[in-house]
Amino acid sequence: MNKLWLLLSMSLICGAAIAEPPGDPKAVTNEDGKYLDANGDPTFNITDDGTVDWYTFSGYRRYHSDCHVCHGPAGQGSTYAPPLIDSLKSMNYVEYLEVVTNGRQKVGASGNSVMPAFGTNKNVMCYVDDIYVYLRARTAGVGGTGRPPKKEAKPAAFTEAETACMGG
Repeated sequence: MNKLWLLLSMSLICGAAIAEPPGDPKAVTNEDGKYLDANGDPTFNITDDGTVDWYTFSGYRRYHSDCHVCHGPAGQGSTYAPPLIDSLKSMNYVEYLEVVTNGRQKVGASGNSVMPAFGTNKNVMCYVDDIYVYLRARTAGVGGTGRPPKKEAKPAAFTEAETACMGG
């Protein structure tokens, strides 16, 4: 969680600086069941038999609880909001955190779009990495569009972070 708040702080201080596109989503390390890419950003781990890591599974559940209404099933978009599986092709982790935390408004000749800020919503922010991991897998075209059929066991670190974040 410390890395998350550091990145959020840096993104807020730096403003709308142009960032690098997302890196290779391949998991290179595993810290207590949380997989990270070469940049240290959260990523997915899906085995050949379709087993997803716990954080991808959690992200699936949280996405469909809080994001699905606007962005459609499996991040594929809707008439109301864009497909996140396309957005994450060019949006890196810090940019994603910025938009989810602070929201975004785009005004143009073809219309207006507004992403509300979720920075004070614990049901989103306590799981913001999980949602990112799930969408990253969807962007890479792995994991399928439905509920993952198999998942790794819930790590103790997840339970501890969830309890601390939700105030339990």
